[in-house]
Amino acid sequence: MLSKLFVGDNKLRLLDQRYLPRWIVVLIDVLLCGLALAVSYFILSDTRIAFHDVLSVPEQMLVILAVNLTFFFVFKSYSGIIRHSTFIDIVKLAFTSISTAVIVLLGNEIFAALEDQKIFLTTFMLLYMFTSFTFMLFFRISVKESYTFLRNAAHSESKKKIAIIGIDDPTVSLAKAIVTESELPYTLVGFLTQNTSTKRVQILGKPVISSSNLSESLNKLEAEAVLLMSDSFSGREKNEIVESCLNAGVEILNVPNLQNWKKKEDISNQIKPLEIEDLLERSPIRLDDTVLANDLKGKTVLVTGGAGSIGSEIVQQLATFKPALVVILDQAESALHELELSLRLNYPDFNFITELADISNMYRLELMFKKYNFNIIYHAAAYKHVPLIERNPHEAIYVNLLGTINLCFQSVSNKIDRFVMVSTDKAVNPTNVMGASKRAAEMYVQALQQEPETTTKFITTRFGNVLGSNGSVIPHFKKQIAQGGPVTVTHKDIIRYFMTIPEACQLVMQAGTMGKGGEIYVFDMGEPVKIIDLAKRMIRLSGLEPYEDIDIKITGLRPGEKLYEELLNDTNVVLPTHHPKIMISSVPSVAFSEIKAKSEEIIRTATKRDDESVVALLKEIVPEFRSQNSTFERLDKPKNKALTKI
Repeated sequence: MLSKLFVGDNKLRLLDQRYLPRWIVVLIDVLLCGLALAVSYFILSDTRIAFHDVLSVPEQMLVILAVNLTFFFVFKSYSGIIRHSTFIDIVKLAFTSISTAVIVLLGNEIFAALEDQKIFLTTFMLLYMFTSFTFMLFFRISVKESYTFLRNAAHSESKKKIAIIGIDDPTVSLAKAIVTESELPYTLVGFLTQNTSTKRVQILGKPVISSSNLSESLNKLEAEAVLLMSDSFSGREKNEIVESCLNAGVEILNVPNLQNWKKKEDISNQIKPLEIEDLLERSPIRLDDTVLANDLKGKTVLVTGGAGSIGSEIVQQLATFKPALVVILDQAESALHELELSLRLNYPDFNFITELADISNMYRLELMFKKYNFNIIYHAAAYKHVPLIERNPHEAIYVNLLGTINLCFQSVSNKIDRFVMVSTDKAVNPTNVMGASKRAAEMYVQALQQEPETTTKFITTRFGNVLGSNGSVIPHFKKQIAQGGPVTVTHKDIIRYFMTIPEACQLVMQAGTMGKGGEIYVFDMGEPVKIIDLAKRMIRLSGLEPYEDIDIKITGLRPGEKLYEELLNDTNVVLPTHHPKIMISSVPSVAFSEIKAKSEEIIRTATKRDDESVVALLKEIVPEFRSQNSTFERLDKPKNKALTKI
């Protein structure tokens, strides 16, 4: 025993001991019951109550112990792990003690009816029932609490002191998980609330501090971090909390509401630093889940670009509605594989299959459309990085235009019910090749809808920048901050409209159910965000100070980049729908024969990699396309001169 408790460093290894074997637990419980019998006897021996003499007191105790031991095995009260005892274990102990008393007293009454005398004192049995249960319960509580105390004490120096904001049921449940999960790198020091009726209140043995001054409350608790369920607060409330915490120099941690936790993930994976996405002051989106569920029931759905930021979120939202089959298409092998593993883990009942393919390959698409009987297509595959596409215009034509045309052709040929295309706000008065190529794809889709043989409903959705998407400004800033800076911003006045990935995809799916065919839906993007302010906020959320710990540098606008994005919710160019966040853009369509001929010409030119000719043709297809901060600005000059002469 000593060799197990002591090692060469002369430290007790109490926390590393294995679980007690079941026979030892039974033995301990029998010893505790024996002690309870002795205590009960000595309590009654000093009273005027006399024990029956049919059996001697030791013999009576042996009978009672035998009955009690039998019920240990009946209710398996020994099966629970002592250090992890639960309410179920307590119930088993109660049943064991009560059943022992009931059986002994029942036998006592039967013997009295036959022999006109009793073996056991009823008072003795009732006292024993209470005492034995108390001793066994106290033993389990003592072991559990001692183990928890020792575990927490062993790592207390390395644990971060956190305070939880709120005292409702979800936050208390979260606190219980933190207190009992000794492996977490946090120790709970208390709760924070603005409820003034909670003075001198404790929860789980931790103080509840009630104050309107959050910084003052944090100082009282000596907290190093605060934990909040951001889903429980409005955007304004979250921002006020964040400002108070940042001013107090306290880290902010975030955890989703318990019902939103991802399956197969424990609490350690749920608690994360607060992200800038969580601080958008936007009202929650309310979807008509019934319409979506009915619309997707029994359908086979294709999601192109399914491994990308938008596509993968559409797939995950589809998983909650459980269509018959979802085919996830992407040409990014690693991302597609990772998505497949994640879906298998988190959505085990979701029926899906991944397909590695390039949408610009018509032959590959034809085989796929023959293999699956698609009903709905969500087209999210696209090249989107403005500077990269500005240097490779022909690639934008291959994917953004030719890929869309291929999918449209297969949709019409196979009489697909609905085709929902994901577009961008950069298609509005485009200033770069990426935006212009997406606008050309929009025009093709819109014109195709007018053709007599078209039965497919072609629906286009537009929205602005998506927070946290691959290659967007948020991950870019995070990497720069992690590397110690500087954080680079292209212009001190540049602004953008932002939307979270789930928010954007919810609206895409909702718009898909609303469309009659040929519409371009635009989304309410809220208020624009100044990028330099976004950078400062992210630096402060990382526990650092802008310009002191992390510098911010202005690098100048990139090729094709606008200073201000076009407003998508301009009432002069959009029409309302029954959904307050979705509007229809009143953009006129062109003749299909015209856009088809020009598309074929630009695709042929793209195969020759003559980028200047590609951009020149793109400007013919999209007359409002005017390059900015780009080498292709010279292609606009003849048009400008012509306008001057007129």
